[in-house]
Amino acid sequence: MNRTFWNLLLVSPAILGISSVVSAAAITAEAPATAEANQLATAQSSESKIAEIVAEIDGEPVAEPVAAAPATPEKLALNSSAEADQTPVANSADAEKLAKIEPDTSAAALQTTGIDIDSAAPIAPASTAAATEPLAATGTAEPSPQASDLAVQSSQTETAGKIEVPAVASTPATTTATTPATKVEIAQTAPTGMGGPIVPVAPQALPAQQSGTMSQVTSVTQLSDVRPTDWAFQALQSLVERYSCIVGYPDGTYRGNRALTRYEFAAGVNACLDQITQLIGSTGNLVTRDDLAILQRLQEEFAAELATLRGRVDGLEARTAELEANQFSTTTKLAGEAIFAVSDTFVGEGIRLDDDEDETVTNLGYRVRLNLNTSFTGRDLLRTRLQAVNVARYDSATATGTNMARLAFDGEEGSQFTLNELYYRFPMGSATAFVGPKGLDLHEIADTVTPFNSTGTGAISRFGVRNPAVFRGPQGAGASLTFNLGPLRATGGYLASDGDAPDPANGRGVADGSFSALGQIGFFSKPFDLAFTYTHKYNRAGDVGIMGGTGSALANRPFGQATTQADNYGVQVNFKPSRRFQLGGWYGYTKAEQLRGGGNDATIQNGAITLALADFGRQGNLLGFVFGVPPKVTESDVARNRNTSYHLEGFYRFQVNDFVSVTPGVYVILNPEHNNRNDDIWVGLLRTTFSF
Repeated sequence: MNRTFWNLLLVSPAILGISSVVSAAAITAEAPATAEANQLATAQSSESKIAEIVAEIDGEPVAEPVAAAPATPEKLALNSSAEADQTPVANSADAEKLAKIEPDTSAAALQTTGIDIDSAAPIAPASTAAATEPLAATGTAEPSPQASDLAVQSSQTETAGKIEVPAVASTPATTTATTPATKVEIAQTAPTGMGGPIVPVAPQALPAQQSGTMSQVTSVTQLSDVRPTDWAFQALQSLVERYSCIVGYPDGTYRGNRALTRYEFAAGVNACLDQITQLIGSTGNLVTRDDLAILQRLQEEFAAELATLRGRVDGLEARTAELEANQFSTTTKLAGEAIFAVSDTFVGEGIRLDDDEDETVTNLGYRVRLNLNTSFTGRDLLRTRLQAVNVARYDSATATGTNMARLAFDGEEGSQFTLNELYYRFPMGSATAFVGPKGLDLHEIADTVTPFNSTGTGAISRFGVRNPAVFRGPQGAGASLTFNLGPLRATGGYLASDGDAPDPANGRGVADGSFSALGQIGFFSKPFDLAFTYTHKYNRAGDVGIMGGTGSALANRPFGQATTQADNYGVQVNFKPSRRFQLGGWYGYTKAEQLRGGGNDATIQNGAITLALADFGRQGNLLGFVFGVPPKVTESDVARNRNTSYHLEGFYRFQVNDFVSVTPGVYVILNPEHNNRNDDIWVGLLRTTFSF
């Protein structure tokens, strides 16, 4: 082995660990400060329909057009109304209700982080008349205001006729002469007749929270962080229970203090407009004149944002139509995987490296897989896989000469793409069926109960991937059926060798050639998985390989190339106390019998313990260890293995991003071929996997 490659391989986990810390810091620094709006409103504008209904209800215009904003920005006191000469927002009865509202003096309501707040002179006690009078403007010069989003708040009448949108870090107007009013400097003036005061909502005032996927609620009591004492409780109750146009987060919260963008507010207003339009179509008694007046003014205020949303939706629809017109297939998607593998082996005593005994050199191999995944119903899958592979096989006589040193994904098929898999999976009631003429393997029809089953991102050795006693053998063409019974799962399948299945010659075909028949009962839950598997294997003369190319040569062919059948029993378990820690393993017991040329028997055993540490150092990474005994003939009428080999494996998968992972790893075989006179074999690998 090249010493430079070996030394780099040994220190690569430390290098990857350091790079993961640097990558995480860089990603954090470059994260966007704010999140985009969660949903796009796709409904069409309903301004004209609402205007017609308003005219029918009252026979007169509902409201004057929104007054243009004055050139000089104004300062408005919190919860103050527009000037008297502007369009009134409430009648005298509504004004009395506004005057009777108690102030909210809670810490949350009084919080004004990030907003420029000045104290105004004390005002006289509120009265019915004063509720609609404007506060006196200050005589001092005002600085240029900062831009901020606007939220509209209107008082709740007895008929729940107005819409109330809470403003972040704001308080209701005081009603006593001893409490000073608070004024907020805003960049935009209040439109006339908006049904309530205008208060700023600055996204920078509060830390951004992750939006998440929201779900519709039917009662305000479903929102765990909304209390009847909250000043906006009645408004939320009306919007939720009367109009059903308010959604909550999946954790059952409303997050009323979260910063709101104008796009989000526009989307919410549009959703309420659509819901009210539907209610109007069914009955005219559910929406009042005040409702329609406020909604119409909100539509006018956010007309630009609604138009922008419609434009973005139109753009997405156009792009979608273009993709559909030029796509390869309406039912098929392409998925692929490419592996670059740098590897080498070394033979020596323990950790002492002896270059004189090394018969291999550092080499670079590859494997490419192209999967055409087709679905006709959305629940089925037609898999067509093309593969090209050229990775060193260390079981050859020119390398180590033993199956125990093989890589998980080895193969020497040149640079030609060949059909590697072809099968169809589909549901049958509560069961799942597989049927295929090529590449349908035992580990695909049954659960292997191990986190290392993938040859591209899991264990790096052939033995460390899964239990060879029950999941390796003649396979490729056949069918299976899996019954899902809650946590229990039962599987039965029959697979013939895909080399014999299409051959019509005598002693070949689906029934007369080599085959495997599998049965499995498994229990799968969050804390642990457990499965018992039985596989009956039949290997015709000249096609014997009981352990599927793992373990000793004697374990694969205990009677040479004579016709052999074997009953294989396996138990697999995986404990999962947390998502980041999994401890499992397997045990395999095989009873083999020579069918022709003698009635000899042999017993073969193997076992392994696995440890998986997910998200080690960084999310997506995986630190894995495998310790086990490769398949060994413990009893035989012909010959058995006298000593015991041990397999020790460690690897660290560094997830660069969603599409690229780099995995350095090393495994050592002590006493290869279960013979303590053989020198230990070390295998080093640097695997880079591209998924697309």
